[in-house]
Amino acid sequence: MGAQLRVYKRRIQAVTATKKITKAMEMIAASRIVKAQRKVAASKPYATELTRAVTAVATGSSAKHPLTTEVEAPTRAAVLLVTSDRGLAGGYSSNAIKAAERLRERLASEGKEVDTYIVGRKGVAYYGFRERKVEDSWTGFTDNPAYSDAKRVAAPLIEAIRKETAEGGVDELHIVFTEFVSMMTQNAVDDRMLPLSLDEVAEESTRKGEILPLFEFEPSAEDVLDALLPRYVESRIYNALLQAAASEHAARRRAMKSATDNAGDLIKSLSRLANAARQAEITQEISEIVGGASALADATAGSDK
Repeated sequence: MGAQLRVYKRRIQAVTATKKITKAMEMIAASRIVKAQRKVAASKPYATELTRAVTAVATGSSAKHPLTTEVEAPTRAAVLLVTSDRGLAGGYSSNAIKAAERLRERLASEGKEVDTYIVGRKGVAYYGFRERKVEDSWTGFTDNPAYSDAKRVAAPLIEAIRKETAEGGVDELHIVFTEFVSMMTQNAVDDRMLPLSLDEVAEESTRKGEILPLFEFEPSAEDVLDALLPRYVESRIYNALLQAAASEHAARRRAMKSATDNAGDLIKSLSRLANAARQAEITQEISEIVGGASALADATAGSDK
């Protein structure tokens, strides 16, 4: 019985230590969510106005540009997948990977070859374990991305969209990331970055009652679109990275809270088992003492006779 009680006590100590760690991680994640939400909100006005400017240039001219021109028969697409560098975030990374797999299957069914780009160690590990080709990857900043990180990620994608497919270029750019909806809801989504759908932007502006501005282009609409292309891609990727970071912190907070609650329940269960084992040990000791005393009394009575 004593050995069993010691086992229970050791397990309680181990689970208690784990509970302290998960509780600390939950509090850290909760504090980082607020900062990530502020960054997301701060990045939206720039991205919105940039999209409106690109739309105004495209609709106000007849310029043919990869930013806005649909390819008649696209044959190649690039997919940027945003995952996490660290685990302990529930199904955050796996949900994004599943969304990327669905997008890949859809593009393949349309006859398009897919080039994969990955942000985050979890995605890199997933594709590396399955020995799938990855055009480029980036790690080390998923929980706190900066605009410089978005620029690094955007550079090869911009180069790919500017090239002809025969030279290794692509006709479309897609991004898969986790959209932050609320503290309890984060959705893995896929979004086409390029070519920009002008009809959707115009429809959204009309729905909001906005009027697209009119511009005069110097030196030309093509040059303006060339200048706006990297800014547009960088801003879209930056906003996606920020939303993914907020989603990662929210998912980790939820996962750590669940782990902390489970640890508390396990400690209660082990405490009950330890108490039962201690009571059984005490009962056994009392029985042994009573039995010994009875045997001694019987022996003493026999010697007196």
